[in-house]
Amino acid sequence: MEADMSFLGLFLEASLLVQAVMVLLVAMSILSWALIYQRRKVLKAAETEALKFEERFWSGVDLAKLYKEVSAKGNKVQGTEHLFHSGFREFARLRQVRSMDPVSVMSGTQRSMRVAHSREMERLETHLSVLATIGSISPYIGLFGTVWGIMNAFIALGSVQQATLQMVAPGIAEALVATAMGLFAAIPAVIAYNKFSTQVATIDGNYINFAEEFTGILQRQTFGSVAQAEAQGQEA
Repeated sequence: MEADMSFLGLFLEASLLVQAVMVLLVAMSILSWALIYQRRKVLKAAETEALKFEERFWSGVDLAKLYKEVSAKGNKVQGTEHLFHSGFREFARLRQVRSMDPVSVMSGTQRSMRVAHSREMERLETHLSVLATIGSISPYIGLFGTVWGIMNAFIALGSVQQATLQMVAPGIAEALVATAMGLFAAIPAVIAYNKFSTQVATIDGNYINFAEEFTGILQRQTFGSVAQAEAQGQEA
């Protein structure tokens, strides 16, 4: 009787363990593609938001006015806007404390932006470890299914007098399908992980550069005000 060499036929003829391996790999592949779509959307939005906000920031708009615009978004503040909002809020709060010296004001402002930066990076890196895990273990799971399937095929051959290719082929084929499925799940996950990691690193660099430039602007305002006050005191 001729064996069914289609994917469905090979799956149905496989042992329960190999079937479980195939089902697991299909589930991992579906999860991988869902995360790829979701992460691509998040990172693309982060890049677009950063470019749009920095264009607005460097347009010469008053920082207090820009802070009010960002604050109006409420919980939707993300990315570069989050760094700006956290830094300027802390800067304005600390400057109202009369006993606070300029160095402490800037230190508190930088600390607030570092916390915001850390939270943004956590948001961008969410689920990347899952993609890395799928990419690294899927081939081994598939290989396990292959080894188990081939082992069962050879054990079955031990009970017959004469082995033919027609008898061996279905067992080996169904075993090799597990390896193919493992690679099918792993390759997109690895490619996506590398691509997303590069994107996250680029966005991280943009965040750091913006925080440094924003700190420089606030620092000039802070120490410039102190120098102006000292000059007025000497004239008096």
